[in-house]
Amino acid sequence: MEQVDIRPAVQRVPLHGSITREHIATLVDSFYLRIQADARLGPIFDARMAGHWDVHLDKMKLFWASVLLKSGEYKGRPVPAHMQMKGEVESDDFRLWLDLFRSTAHQVFSDPEAATVVIRQAEKIATSLWLAMLGSPFDRPPAFLFETAETRP
Repeated sequence: MEQVDIRPAVQRVPLHGSITREHIATLVDSFYLRIQADARLGPIFDARMAGHWDVHLDKMKLFWASVLLKSGEYKGRPVPAHMQMKGEVESDDFRLWLDLFRSTAHQVFSDPEAATVVIRQAEKIATSLWLAMLGSPFDRPPAFLFETAETRP
């Protein structure tokens, strides 16, 4: 009789116990309102999302639920999607994006530890996208990609 290797299902444990889907929805909605209002980032995003903001926001809610709650709902490929913007996006745009994200996360999450967990994930994602879009094998990502709440002046 052939033995079958059965593995347990992947445990989906949220990164922080206080993070909820409601938090994620508020984070995404608030953050992208701030993006749209930003003089530099607003036009970049609007050029891609005009008429499709609802679809993008729904996709981002699934993405962040997958990242923060480990829900496994998001099935997209963020790096190829962002590579289409190569040449439009500058290094400092990542700093602006993270500044808006960090302040929004601190507003949405009353638990400072949860906010820090969320921000660290955003920093990892921003670093990955920065490397894919702007980096070369010998580049070091800019320090602003790693400035969590504890290390900011």
